[in-house]
Amino acid sequence: MGYIPIFLDVSGKPCLVVGGGQVAERKVRALLAAGAEITIVSPGLSAGLAVLARRGEVRHLARRWRRGEMAGFALVYAATGDASLHREIAAEAAELRIPINVADTPELCSFIAPAVIRRGDLQIAISTGGASPALAARLRRELEPRLGREYARLLEVMRAARGRLMAGGVESGQRARKLRALADSQLRECLAAGDDRAADAILIEHLGATLADLGLAPDDDGARISGTH
Repeated sequence: MGYIPIFLDVSGKPCLVVGGGQVAERKVRALLAAGAEITIVSPGLSAGLAVLARRGEVRHLARRWRRGEMAGFALVYAATGDASLHREIAAEAAELRIPINVADTPELCSFIAPAVIRRGDLQIAISTGGASPALAARLRRELEPRLGREYARLLEVMRAARGRLMAGGVESGQRARKLRALADSQLRECLAAGDDRAADAILIEHLGATLADLGLAPDDDGARISGTH
């Protein structure tokens, strides 16, 4: 099997999760974080999924999956623990050309779910090509402490800086050079220390603007804390 890394936009799109246990719950929570519209098909639900269903955050069909009801979904996760059922679900997904991930069965998957580190809109995905999810999880645990919450703030600043340069009509080559220089500066360290004054000095040097000019309020959430996600 050969895979390429890709991030798929599922915001507002209907996604199907077959299964109601802890593995299914992890898939559902990832989809919710991405803004997907989720249908769960399972006779029972984990405690966490039951809460989501009661709140109306997901649609729950309290029964076994039935062949023929997959059409219209943008993405499918199968996590039931039933190998025979998984093969049926994967076969229908293949017929309909719907991307599917089958828990612990990479040969039935058209995509695999990586271990992910999130800091705001920053996502770092770690994959072993389905060979060892346990190793991917270990690598995530090892890398997480190195990526503090300031990276979420840094990404907000970089997005705003890019928008300001584009709105100002800065030519693409010059814009790229300015953004690379800003990314290579000590801006992250200033944000990690909660030193907005020093961050402003760097932004003025590279953009002629401050955090306030970029429409960014002071960070009062303690950007010095790292490895909390």
